[in-house]
Amino acid sequence: MNTEQARFNMIEQQIRPWEVLDSHVLQLLALIKREDFVLPQHKALAFVDMELPIGQGQVMLAPKVEARMLQDLAVQRHEKVLEIGAGSGYMAALLAHRAREVLTLEIHQPLVQMAQRNLAQAGLHNVEVRHADGASGSAADGPFDVIVLSGSVTQIPASLLAQLKVGGRLMAIVGAGVSMQATLVTRTSPSSTHSSTPWDTVAAPLVNFSQPSRFVF
Repeated sequence: MNTEQARFNMIEQQIRPWEVLDSHVLQLLALIKREDFVLPQHKALAFVDMELPIGQGQVMLAPKVEARMLQDLAVQRHEKVLEIGAGSGYMAALLAHRAREVLTLEIHQPLVQMAQRNLAQAGLHNVEVRHADGASGSAADGPFDVIVLSGSVTQIPASLLAQLKVGGRLMAIVGAGVSMQATLVTRTSPSSTHSSTPWDTVAAPLVNFSQPSRFVF
């Protein structure tokens, strides 16, 4: 496989058509070696438009979804980021290149070790990978300028929204089944937020996030 050609094709044929046009994001996708964050047996699939298994029943998000989330969050160099769901560390690597510091939480210990190893090999030192249940975030380390949920949830916990600074943004994929929307929440004041749903997608769920109550007839 011609890796650089495959990377170029991913950017030009998958990501640009998904309205990811920020030149800094596109340059970053060309810089960070996605193939180094997948399992060895899946390296040939690193640039394919699909979620990839990474072990522990978890997956990497599709490349275009990660790219669009990164673009919509518009992370700045001075900002502090919390990611829920470190996985293999790829999204954290993208965030680390744009932010001052990144804390990424992962519930599965083998994935914590995988992400730490991958990020160290990528030469990134402004990321902490922590073994923790991300469903409650990390209030002691907050507030955060940016919170990213690298997977889907049926609803965004109020406890996570409370950890956003004024002006801070949270990005999550919200919904169930085949009906999900990327949801961008901005804290506009200490007591209020504004939400938008700029695009639709489907993603694997994050672990331990509560399900909405259902009526039983």
